[in-house]
Amino acid sequence: MGRKEAREIALHLIFELSFKEFYDEEAISDRLEQTVMESLAGDIALYAGELTEEQKEYIRKTVVGVCTYHIELDAIVEKYSTNWKTNRLSHMTMSLLRLALYEMKYAEDVPTATAIDEAVELSKKYESKEASAFVNGVLGAVAREKAE
Repeated sequence: MGRKEAREIALHLIFELSFKEFYDEEAISDRLEQTVMESLAGDIALYAGELTEEQKEYIRKTVVGVCTYHIELDAIVEKYSTNWKTNRLSHMTMSLLRLALYEMKYAEDVPTATAIDEAVELSKKYESKEASAFVNGVLGAVAREKAE
């Protein structure tokens, strides 16, 4: 299992936490336990492998970062979501955008292009074509402004 799979697990946690008060250290720690991973593996193949400490650290750092900065990240989404209100976006689309924006803004080891590409690929897996185009448009606009 590599960074790509770890990112997808982080997305699942961000999505799950978006239905709660948002930050839940216990939920994050519990999900990364091997016994929980194994129990989920029957339903979701992604959880079949064992996470390395590096992957667990990436997931924890990313999820905690999104939880910490979600208000700021949501404001960025709102700014670049022309003709869309964030409350009309699905929890998955918001989770994808939060994850990618967190990586673009705070994860020094993730190139901007990688954050965008991975978010678009994940949106194709979990959302519609329209959502993928929307995710790409928002993240592309943020990246263009960041480059200026």
